[in-house]
Formats: sequence, structure tokens, C-alpha cells
Amino acid sequence: MLELDIIKQHVRLEPDDTEEDTLLETYATAAARFVESHTGRKLYATTAAVPKDASGNVTDLHALVLDDDISTAMLLLIGHWYANRESVVHGTTSELPMGVKALIEPYRHYFF
Repeated sequence: MLELDIIKQHVRLEPDDTEEDTLLETYATAAARFVESHTGRKLYATTAAVPKDASGNVTDLHALVLDDDISTAMLLLIGHWYANRESVVHGTTSELPMGVKALIEPYRHYFF
């Protein structure tokens, strides 16, 4: 969903360095799933990708389109996972970056 070039730029890898591409793509998929599970919404890359019926009405009322907030949250997650490949680093717990929750919380769908 996120372009590999922007992910590499975020984690400070050269664009022609392909050794970590599969790992970064795996992290990107996990970050998208994280956003979906924490917002209760389905993530779409663009507005055009959101499903519509024959009349052009959106059929997924809880659709979430990738925007700057969601992209930033995903990049923070990917960068965190890339830098901290285990949940414990030298005896300390590696927690999620604080900004992730702040960025995705406004998009959360609450079930009543």
C-alpha cells in the first residue's frame, strides 16, 4: 500500500539497496493490518479503490482511505519494527512509537 521508495527513505536506506525489500514489504503489510485492527475499518490505497455499487454509492461505510496521517503512522510502525526487530532490546521492552496511536485514534470506528 505504501510505496517501497518512501519506506526506504523513512528507514534511511538507499533506493538501490534491495537486500531488505522483502522485510520492508512484510512490515508494510503488518502496519496496514495494525491500522485496520486498531481502527475497526478497512484500509484502501485510494478513494477510487473503495467499493461502490452500480449507482456509484460507497458500499463500505467504514472505508478508510490512506492519507497523510495513516501513512505517517504506518511509517512510524515500519521504522520502529525495522530498528527494533525483537520485542525486547537489552533488557527493556520496546513499545510502539507514541505518535502512532495519536495519528490513528481519530479514525477509529466505535461499535455501539
